[in-house]
Amino acid sequence: MHHFTTLDYTVFGVYLAASVGVGLLSARGSKSLGDYFLAGRGMNSVLVAMSILAALFSGISYLAGPADVYKNGFAFAYIVLAFFIATPFTTLWMLPKFYQSRFYTAYQFLEERFARPVRLMASGLFIFRVALWLAAATYAPALALEKVTGFPLAWTIILTGTLTTLYTALGGMKAVIWTDVMQLIVLFGGQLLIVWVALGKVPGGLGGMWDTVVADGRMDLSLSFSMGERANLGAVLLAGAFLHLVQMATDQVSVQRYLSAGSLAEAKRSLWIKLWFILPVLVLFYGTGLVLYAFYKTHGDPLAAGLIEREDQILPYFVVTQLPAGLPGLLIAAIYAASMSTISAGLNSLASATVVDFQRKLERPATQSVAQARWITTGYGVLVMALAFAVSSMPGNLVESVNTVIGLVGGPLLGLFFLGMFTQRADTRGALIGTFTGFAALLLLHLYQNGFLTAQKPPIMVNFIWFSLIGCTLTMLIGLLFSRARASAARPE
Repeated sequence: MHHFTTLDYTVFGVYLAASVGVGLLSARGSKSLGDYFLAGRGMNSVLVAMSILAALFSGISYLAGPADVYKNGFAFAYIVLAFFIATPFTTLWMLPKFYQSRFYTAYQFLEERFARPVRLMASGLFIFRVALWLAAATYAPALALEKVTGFPLAWTIILTGTLTTLYTALGGMKAVIWTDVMQLIVLFGGQLLIVWVALGKVPGGLGGMWDTVVADGRMDLSLSFSMGERANLGAVLLAGAFLHLVQMATDQVSVQRYLSAGSLAEAKRSLWIKLWFILPVLVLFYGTGLVLYAFYKTHGDPLAAGLIEREDQILPYFVVTQLPAGLPGLLIAAIYAASMSTISAGLNSLASATVVDFQRKLERPATQSVAQARWITTGYGVLVMALAFAVSSMPGNLVESVNTVIGLVGGPLLGLFFLGMFTQRADTRGALIGTFTGFAALLLLHLYQNGFLTAQKPPIMVNFIWFSLIGCTLTMLIGLLFSRARASAARPE
């Protein structure tokens, strides 16, 4: 077991204090719900782009991205290319729909297009998914850190959850965005440091690493479109685009940030900027897995040796065993930064969905509304910490677990938004039936493939990465079918 030095604890503590300080400084000036949830709709495109990236780049991403490449090779990481499909689609065809009526949440569009029950169903599904996502984003890094640093799991969950809830509840969206920007810089800088140190200990440096991973087939990608394969060309491009669209175009965490921009043009600009930010960030993080693979091929695999229990612990294990005193404190702080930016973004979005979609009391005095929003944010913070303690085991590695949850709920939600934005025929009844059917079908498929409905666990027929595309397609087909059937039945002979 490797423990922190006094210097590591000092660096770690200073970083946490700085995060909370930035958040508290942002608390001033939140006098209305527009200030609290949308930062007064005055954030510039660069800050919005960095905030979106930080919000969706969780501690799970920080740990699981390199770990997945370390164990399985770079094939899944090619999913970064699907952003070149999802980003233009969101920017050109979906984003303008959210700006037509200056919404607070993504789901207000669904009430305007269909009816209030559709909006409540979509917002409820979002709250359900994000609460689980935040619990995983809190629990998984805490578990990995406990195994390699000796930090108690409970202490990590409570510290991360309490500090993040504090500055998010007090500062609102402005606090979230400014801390996101700071945390993204720490994340990126920390990862560069890890790669630099690791490459220095790989024979031949960068060239030696590249020769090793190419010779071992770690860069290979199957060109098939089979849904049963874990990663192939069809999965990372086609299914990957739908997976990205779920988080970019139907998720209040992202949409809320677009709406905090000063104008539609600023919001569009933020998405293009984010596209060019995310390429070097994801290439660096996934590439770290290749570097660690080459390093441990020379120095002995800690997973095979039983020094760590699962691949998700490979990055913190490297940090605490290979970096000089002080640097592990900074790097572990970076992992916390990823968790805190995700939790803060999620809590603020959960509160906005609850206040705006379920209460509809925007006419009450502004100070009273903001005070209530702060209490709701705090309540969600406590709930997420409780759920994090309740998460005892997750099947597969973190990449698979998180993306499965995103696909199960997000795929049908994406289909619902497509019905509303790109079809005139779909009606409220069809939208509700289509979304429910899409979700139920995916859930049954997932349960069957994991052996919950059969005596023996069957072979994987459809990999998790395809869930978003299948859920979206099913929702649209069933939604249109029932809408058309109803329209035909109502038409006079």
